[in-house]
Amino acid sequence: MGRMTRTYLVTGATRGIGLEFARQLSQRGDEVFATARDPKNAGELASFRLSIGALDASDPISIDGLTEAMSGRSLDVLINNAGVGSPTKQLADCTADELQRVFMVNSIAPMLVAKALLPSLRLGKRKLIVNISSQLASITNNTGGSSYAYRASKAALNQLNRSLANELGPEGFTCVVVHPGWVRTDMGGSSAPIIPADSVKLLLKLIDALTPADNGKFFNNDGTILPW
Repeated sequence: MGRMTRTYLVTGATRGIGLEFARQLSQRGDEVFATARDPKNAGELASFRLSIGALDASDPISIDGLTEAMSGRSLDVLINNAGVGSPTKQLADCTADELQRVFMVNSIAPMLVAKALLPSLRLGKRKLIVNISSQLASITNNTGGSSYAYRASKAALNQLNRSLANELGPEGFTCVVVHPGWVRTDMGGSSAPIIPADSVKLLLKLIDALTPADNGKFFNNDGTILPW
C-alpha cells in the first residue's frame, strides 16, 4: 500500500528551502499550495505542479488574505518557512528597524499565518504545523553571540510554538519547530555544507513520521531533540 498523499502549504517558496519543499512535495504527488510575494514572477516555482498564492510575510493584511484564499479547503500540513536573516554582529550596530523587521517575518508572521489557516487546518487529517526555526535559537547553545535579531526572533518563534502546541494539542494538533541545518541558500551563504535538496529530504522524513506525541518539540533535521 502506497503512502497517502496530503495537502501542504509552504510559505516563502520562491527560493532556497521553501522552493525545495515545493519541488519535492509536488514531485512525490502531494497537493501543494505555495506562497510568493509576487505570484506572477515566481520563477522556477511556476514550473511545478502546484498552486501559487500571494503572501507578503511582512504585511499582516496580506497574511489575513490566506483565510479567504483557502476558505473551505482542508489543509493537512502548514510549513512556515518564510524567513529573513540579520547582519548585525555587535550591539552597537543594532537598530529598532532591523529588530522589528526580523521579528515581524520570523516570529510574528508564522503565528498570524497559523491563525489565518486554522479553519483549513482543522479540516485536515494531520493537523500539523511545522515552523522552520534554527539551532541558533537555542539559548543553551548560544556561546558565540552575534546575529542578535535572527537568534532572538527564532527563540521567540520557539516560545510561540510552545504556546501554540499547548493551545491546539487538545484538538489533536502537532506543532513543532525544526532546524533545517546550515543550508546553502541566499541566507545561509555559499560556505554552508548542506544543499537544499538534502536538507528537505531529511526534513520530510522527519515530518512524515511526526505524531501528536511530538507536539511542542524542537527538532534537528535528523530527528534528534535540540536544547531550548
